[in-house]
Amino acid sequence: MVINLYLRTGKHRNPIIHSGLPKLRRFSLWSMKKDPDLESALSRNRRWIVNNQIKNIILRRPDQVAPVDFLQKKFKSLDLQGKALNWLKKYPCCFEVYLEDDKYYFRLTKRMMSLVEEEESVKEMQEPVFVKRLAKLLMMSSNRRLNLMKLNALKRNFGFPDDYLIRIIPKYPEMFRVFNYSGRRSSMEIELISWNPNLAVSAIETIARNQDLEPCFKCSLPSTWVKSWARFHAFNSTPYISPYEDPRGLVEGSNEMEKRIVSLVHELLSLTMWKKMSIIKLGQFTREFFLPEKLNVLLLKHPCIFYVSNKYQIYTVLLREGYNGSQLIEKDPLVVVKDKFGELMQNGLHEYNRRHYSLNLEKKRKKCMISVRQEKTKDRGGEVSEQEDRGGDLGGIMDPEERKRFYRVLFDGTDP
Repeated sequence: MVINLYLRTGKHRNPIIHSGLPKLRRFSLWSMKKDPDLESALSRNRRWIVNNQIKNIILRRPDQVAPVDFLQKKFKSLDLQGKALNWLKKYPCCFEVYLEDDKYYFRLTKRMMSLVEEEESVKEMQEPVFVKRLAKLLMMSSNRRLNLMKLNALKRNFGFPDDYLIRIIPKYPEMFRVFNYSGRRSSMEIELISWNPNLAVSAIETIARNQDLEPCFKCSLPSTWVKSWARFHAFNSTPYISPYEDPRGLVEGSNEMEKRIVSLVHELLSLTMWKKMSIIKLGQFTREFFLPEKLNVLLLKHPCIFYVSNKYQIYTVLLREGYNGSQLIEKDPLVVVKDKFGELMQNGLHEYNRRHYSLNLEKKRKKCMISVRQEKTKDRGGEVSEQEDRGGDLGGIMDPEERKRFYRVLFDGTDP
C-alpha cells in the first residue's frame, strides 16, 4: 500500500501547518501495488460502451429505425467527434445504414437483433436472481430501505433491467414496497417488507457450509507477499461477522466493525456481475450500510481480499478471488451475452478495416502504375531528345521523298 502526498499551489490556499511540515492543501490516496492482469480486467472498452448506448437509442425508437442526423445531434453527449455516418459504417455487423429519399437511416442488423432478443430472454430467466439480489441489498441496509436514485446508479452493476421498477417490483408486493413520504422524486425509497432467513447467507458462508468449514476469507495474493499474508492471518483469525447481522451493537472503529465492513463489501462485490464497483458510488451508501467516511483507506488495508485501482482516475474496488488472471471465474449469463455483443462489434470493425485496407492498397497500386507510365513516357521523350541533339533524326530518313533524294546522291553523284 502506498500513500502519496501531493503539494498543491494556487492563489487561494487553506494550508495545514503541522510540526514544520510543508504546507499541504490536500492529499491524494493512490492504489496498491499494480496487478497487470487485474488492471487489464478494469480496462473499459469505450467503443463497446458507445455502441451499447447507440443500440439502446435505436431500441427506444417506435420503429427501431433512426435517421443518422438524429444520432449526429447526440454525438456530443456520447463524447464523440466526427461524423455519425462514418462511425456507423465502422461496425457493419452491428448497424445497417441505408439511403432513403436522399436521407441516411440506420437500424440494427439481424445478428444484432438476435443478440438483443437473447439478452431479453436471459433477463426474463434471471428475474428470480434479480429479486434475490435486490432483497439481499435491502437486508444488508439500515432499516431495510434504499434510496431509489442511489440504487439506480448501481443497477447495471447488479444487472437490474432499466425498467426493473415497473417490470419486477409490482410482481412481488409481498416482498417490496416503494414509498415517498416527502413527495420529491429524489426521496423515493424501496423497502423490504418480509425478511427471508434463507437469503441472509453470504457467499463466504455458503462456501463454508458446502465444505463443512468455519466461514473465513480467502487470500488471493502470492505467498511472496509475506507481510500482507501475516496481516491477513491476524485479521482472519477473529470470528467472521455476517453482513446481514445488525451492526448497531458494534463499536465504530473497532476490529469487529472493520470485520463487518469487509464482509459487507465482499458480499456486495459477490452480488455484482463483474465483481467490481466504483468506490465513489459505493461511498454514497455510507449511512445505509454503516460504511466509514474513508472507505478506500480501509480497503487498502486488505490487499489479500480486494484490489483497489485508480485506473481512469476513478477509484474502483475489485474482488480478487473472482478473477483468474484478467478473466472472471464465473460469468453471469448476462455477461456472456454482452461478451457476444463485444465479439460481434470487433468482427464488424475487423471487416471494416480489412475492406478499407484492400481499397487503400488498390489505390496505391493504381497510383503506382500511373507513376510508372509517366516515368516511361518521360524516359522515351528523353531518348528522342538525345537523338535530336546528336543529329540522329530517324524520321527524315524514313520519309519516302527524303529516301529517293538520298539514293540519287549516292548513285548519281548529283544533288537535285
